[in-house]
Amino acid sequence: MSDEIIKSRDYIDWSAFIFNKIKHAQTQTALKVNADMLALYWEIGNSIIEKQHQNSWGSKVIDLLAADLARSFPDSRGFSVRNLKYMRAFSEAYPDFPIVQVPLAQSENQFVQVPLAQITWYHHISLLAKVKNVAERAFYIAETSKNEWSRDVMLLQVQSNLYSRSGKALHNFEQTLPEYQSDLAKSIFKDPYNFDFLMLSAKVKEIEIEKLLIQKITDFLLELGKGFAFVGRQYAIEVDNTEYKIDLLFYHTILHAYVVIELKAGEFMPEYVSKLNFYISAIDDSLKTPADERTIGLLLCASKSNIKVEYAMRGLDKPLGVATYQLEQLVKENIDKLIDNSGQE
Repeated sequence: MSDEIIKSRDYIDWSAFIFNKIKHAQTQTALKVNADMLALYWEIGNSIIEKQHQNSWGSKVIDLLAADLARSFPDSRGFSVRNLKYMRAFSEAYPDFPIVQVPLAQSENQFVQVPLAQITWYHHISLLAKVKNVAERAFYIAETSKNEWSRDVMLLQVQSNLYSRSGKALHNFEQTLPEYQSDLAKSIFKDPYNFDFLMLSAKVKEIEIEKLLIQKITDFLLELGKGFAFVGRQYAIEVDNTEYKIDLLFYHTILHAYVVIELKAGEFMPEYVSKLNFYISAIDDSLKTPADERTIGLLLCASKSNIKVEYAMRGLDKPLGVATYQLEQLVKENIDKLIDNSGQE
């Protein structure tokens, strides 16, 4: 009887429901604990600022306070001199706690509010040390929460300058997608893409880059961003009894759309856009269902002229973007030296 229950659809659905309830409760508890701890640390930091200002106390008062707290709370390591200084910096950086207010682009009167409790204290102190601009920190707070990045992954994104790259791909989304889809697509595609993890020189063919991207698919998906699901490499499609192969095909679970990625090892050429447009049409006709949004194309080149890209996309009715990618320069120089030296032997 128990085996029959375990295999029944009702039990499977019910146990999944209970599991999700427990996970939600655990998440909510963790978020509340984190919010309470951040509030305590902010209040301590704010109090330190006030007392130093009122009484002209120097930094030595933090050493004194840390020693007293260590005696009062011997089992806690959260009140060290270093952490108390972080609390002061945290309070000073975010006077509007529990949120950080950031002006919307091109607007001085409208603000977006980013809750600080979305990420942990250790994420925060790392951001305070690495990122000085408030708007940039707010960006990484929101992205870390959305993508569930660990602190190390977040710092990798900071190191790769994701803030400056995000939403920078040249595109025609405003003209080819509805507003709700266009705004989301713009935020997803970046320029340049950082392929440092491939450890390659610039003197390689796109087929070699493709192979390594799939071999390191976890790193590649991290660089692409949340929502990309890999469908295939050299994905075969047939048009009028002729087979064509798409470099990389993905499905985006948030956009609800297929994403065709074409990779070029050299400089952007206008004819690349025509080929990408062709592939988008083919996927729309062969794979896209009524439940899917319009297929989107992304062309990745080693370099590009923005004017040439704009001319090539003008008048097209298929949604597509063009961006560049970067390979790791130090490794590039080392490989190039090896190539040069081997040629002299």
